[in-house]
Amino acid sequence: MKRPSPLPSTPESARPAGSSRASAPRHPESDDDTAGVTPLARSSDVGWTSEVPDAGGAGLRDVWRASRARRRALSAEVRRFTVRQRRRRNIWIGVISAFLVMALGTAGVAYSPLFAVEKIDVVGTSQLDPAAVSAALGDQVGVPLAMVDDSAVKAALVRFPLVESYTLEARPPHDLVVRIVERTPIGAMQSAAGFTVVDAAGVALSTTPDAPAGQPVLDITGGTDSAAFRAAGRVVRSLPDAVRSQITAVSASTPDDVTLTLGASGSKVVWGSADRSAEKAVVLDRLMQKSPPDRAKEYDVTSPEAGVVR
Repeated sequence: MKRPSPLPSTPESARPAGSSRASAPRHPESDDDTAGVTPLARSSDVGWTSEVPDAGGAGLRDVWRASRARRRALSAEVRRFTVRQRRRRNIWIGVISAFLVMALGTAGVAYSPLFAVEKIDVVGTSQLDPAAVSAALGDQVGVPLAMVDDSAVKAALVRFPLVESYTLEARPPHDLVVRIVERTPIGAMQSAAGFTVVDAAGVALSTTPDAPAGQPVLDITGGTDSAAFRAAGRVVRSLPDAVRSQITAVSASTPDDVTLTLGASGSKVVWGSADRSAEKAVVLDRLMQKSPPDRAKEYDVTSPEAGVVR
C-alpha cells in the first residue's frame, strides 16, 4: 500500500487576491493594526521598568487641590444666589434685637427706683379727708410705680366706708393719683345704737347718737334688705340738689308708696313708685317754684303728666 503524497504548494501567483493568510511572518515594524510592543529597559534601582509616560502627571495633592477649588467655587455660587435672603434675615434679626433691647431697657427703668412713688394725690372726695386717705396709703411711698400693690391699696381703702370705688393712675416720674368715687348717703335709719347713715345699697357709712344734720330720717318697712328701701333709695338719688336739701324724712311701706317730707313746714310729697323718677323730680321742682312748701300741704307727682298741689 502506497502512502499518499502531499499536495503540491500553490504558487504565489495562483493564490486568490485579498487572501487574509500570509505566507511569511510579518515584521514588527510593518504597517499593521496591531499595537507595537514596547521593549523593557534595565533600571539600575528597581529592575525592569516600563517606558510608558505618566498619564497627565496628576497626583493625590493635585486631586485634593482641585476638590478644594471646586468646593470654594460652589460656596461662592451659593452665597451669590442667597445674598437677598441673607440680607432680609439680617434685617429681621436687627429689628427683633432692637425691640428686645428697648423692651428690656424700658422694663428695667420702670421697675427701678428712678420711678419710685414720692407723692400720693387723692382726688374726687367731698366727704372724706384726702390727707387721711393719703396717710393710709403711706406704705406705697418708695415703691416703683410699676410695682404698686393693688391688694395693699384695696386693704387700706376698705377702712373708709364712704369709698364706693377707686382707680389708680401713675404719673411718672414720682406721682401716684388715687381717684375715689364716694358713696352717696340717702338718709339715716334709727336703731337702738342711734342713727346710722346709709347709702342706696344699704351700706352703713357712720353711726351717731343723734340725727345727723342734712340727712333725712328713713322710715322704711322691712329695713335695708326690702324692696321698699331700694325704691326709696332710687327716689332720693333722683332728686335735684335744691329739692334734696329740703327733704327731712322719707317713708315707704311698699315699693309703690314712697312719701317725702319737706322742711319745717311738714309738707308731703306723694311720690308713688320709683318708676319715671327723673320725670317726677322735674315736675316736683316746677310745682315747688310755683307753690313754695310754706303755701302747700301736699305735692302729688305719682303721675308726671298731671302734677297736683293741694
